[in-house]
Amino acid sequence: MLIVALTGGIASGKSVVAEVLEELGCYIHHADKIAHDLMEPEKPTWKKIVAHFGKKILNEDKTINRSRLGKIIFSDEKERRFLNELIHPLVLEKKKEVSSRLEKEGHYNIFISEAALTIEAGFADFFDKIVMTYCKKEVQKKRLMERDGISRKQTMKIIKSQMQPQEKLKYADYIIDTSSSLQSTVEQTERVYRNLMMDNEMKNSIAKHQS
Repeated sequence: MLIVALTGGIASGKSVVAEVLEELGCYIHHADKIAHDLMEPEKPTWKKIVAHFGKKILNEDKTINRSRLGKIIFSDEKERRFLNELIHPLVLEKKKEVSSRLEKEGHYNIFISEAALTIEAGFADFFDKIVMTYCKKEVQKKRLMERDGISRKQTMKIIKSQMQPQEKLKYADYIIDTSSSLQSTVEQTERVYRNLMMDNEMKNSIAKHQS
């Protein structure tokens, strides 16, 4: 089974690409969903986050208010680093656990980890291939403002807090430019999928020769 990272900046089209790859038969592992689960009330990670940031980040039902927490971490690199260093290793462990189980079961050819901060977290080496979504900055800003209902100033803070695309592109095996139409994104994704299937065949062939 080929282990693939699907990454890219916030609002760069990862979700759309992940949906297409899922329809084509890939297993999609959403890092965001795992992070959400880890941060549920009273779980060990939740306790560490609340102890660090205080109860001001909580909703009435004790769930973490992601918007409030976001404003803190996107304004302060030290706070962002604290949260990332707490969450990322736990999410990676879950990825390893799930991909290992799926490999044994043998139902999937391609495991896709959808995560915005794969490169920043230093996890690039875990993956066989890296697929990166990318779009023009103006498109990214517009999408993020519309999606999250936030100001241009807050949007720029979030975008600047992430590694810039030019840096990330160096790590990518495949790049999908989502700047234009949905049809274009789908066609590029289908092309990348065909390449990943060939990569998987090559990985299996090498493994057979080595065994």
